[in-house]
Amino acid sequence: MTSPRPAAVIILAAGEGRRMRSTTPKVLHRIAGRTLLGHVLHAAATLAASHTAVVVGHGREQVVAMLAEQAPAVVPAVQDRQHGTGHAVRIALATLDRLAPDDTVVVLPGDAPLLTGETLAALVDHHHAQRAAATVLTAVLADATGYGRVVRDAAGGVRAIIEHRDADAATAAIREINTGVYAFRAGPLQAALARLTRENAQGEEYLTDVVGLLVGDGSPVAARIVADPVEAGGVNDRVQLAAAGRALRDRIVSAAMRAGTTVVDPHTTWIDADVTLEPDTTIAPNTFLHGRTHLARGAVVGPECTLTDTIVGAEASVVRTTAEQAEIGAGATVGPYSHLRPGTRLGREGKLGSFVETKSAEFGDHTKVPHLAYVGDAVVGERSNIGCTTVFVNYDGVAKHRTVIGSDVRIGSDTMLIAPVTVGDGAYTGAGSVIREDVPPGALAVREGRQRIIEGWVARRRPDSPAARAAAAAGAPSIPEVPDAAAPIDPVGADAHGAGTHGRSDLAHTRGGEAGIAGVPGAGSRT
Repeated sequence: MTSPRPAAVIILAAGEGRRMRSTTPKVLHRIAGRTLLGHVLHAAATLAASHTAVVVGHGREQVVAMLAEQAPAVVPAVQDRQHGTGHAVRIALATLDRLAPDDTVVVLPGDAPLLTGETLAALVDHHHAQRAAATVLTAVLADATGYGRVVRDAAGGVRAIIEHRDADAATAAIREINTGVYAFRAGPLQAALARLTRENAQGEEYLTDVVGLLVGDGSPVAARIVADPVEAGGVNDRVQLAAAGRALRDRIVSAAMRAGTTVVDPHTTWIDADVTLEPDTTIAPNTFLHGRTHLARGAVVGPECTLTDTIVGAEASVVRTTAEQAEIGAGATVGPYSHLRPGTRLGREGKLGSFVETKSAEFGDHTKVPHLAYVGDAVVGERSNIGCTTVFVNYDGVAKHRTVIGSDVRIGSDTMLIAPVTVGDGAYTGAGSVIREDVPPGALAVREGRQRIIEGWVARRRPDSPAARAAAAAGAPSIPEVPDAAAPIDPVGADAHGAGTHGRSDLAHTRGGEAGIAGVPGAGSRT
């Protein structure tokens, strides 16, 4: 039979965490996509307690702000001066509604991210089954240094919890430790808290002393040994933070594999706690899935991908890509070396290829941006193709502007689309064009200059260069120097940019190869 849900959960999160060497409160350091406190809150939610209070102290403004955003129903209890864990629990109880003597109160440390909801539920069940005044969650460690030791009597009952710094040699040799997780009956807890003193090495009110007081009163105190001692691990410095992160990584990745995901190399795969994976997904090495990323059935991600809050559709493939707040449609392909910035939406069977960057861009089904392009603040229809080295010029130095590309459009290579601009359905742009005006459906937009050939320029202007020698060996004519007044303009200067730009721009006066039309043989368009 399931035990009644607790009346209250109290989480102790007021400590400074000096060993973290950080301006960030210890409980707000993050692993697996959540803060340490966030992991504890997630585990505690399994208990469905009537009330939850978090004791805050050091950096409380930051902790309270986190609670307001992520757990608004939780009550913060302020501990202005950190006089110990017993003092913290007294402050928390004062913020809660009046409790009945037999109500269950669960107390948790805020820096224990490896605790699971299943373990907490089992603790509460054991507490009720034993009809105990207090039940302690314990663990047996090979090295118990730094932990409070659980002292038992000859019959195996809990007699006391002795902090490490207060332990004599015999007590320090005990390997069973206190995890800092308790279930109490409210009445005995409140009575014992009122009798705590600070007569110990730290000069603090120890919550652990409540156990000794209850034993002295003849009240039953039970203990439950946690099945996996890894759950007992708290975080006091960055070495322990990293160790907890690895433990969570192993837990999450193992669960994913058991649920039907192929993880090629678990040791180089990092998956946040809120990531969701459908069966038959595959994750290749050196892949990081953050936030609320979701992989649909059959999706293949990696190697070397970092996806944050990104949705990957069924059977899609993502390789060597960074994506943030993006959506990748079913059957689409992305990468290698693509960067999908927030607001990217790629339709079914679409493609964003190598060295493509997108931002606030929506692509219809079957649309492709194969390589070397930037698409920002844009809507692109279905079955369109964006040629190589195309840039959506969306920023004028003050404001962002939007580009709209229709369906079945062919954008020629090296096109500059100066937003705001619209290219209608079925339209084309010539390679190297700068599009400043709207293009009607079915039209060709070309902006180009006629090619100009200046014979013998290298021989005249670079006579001793390797280029001149190569040209001569290839049979180029040797042309004597002409007077300066008649000399052609140096293309390294103005001629390289301005010469020949007066040529005709209509297709009737150009050859197909000269016009640079996307999709026309010899036009130089790439797909």
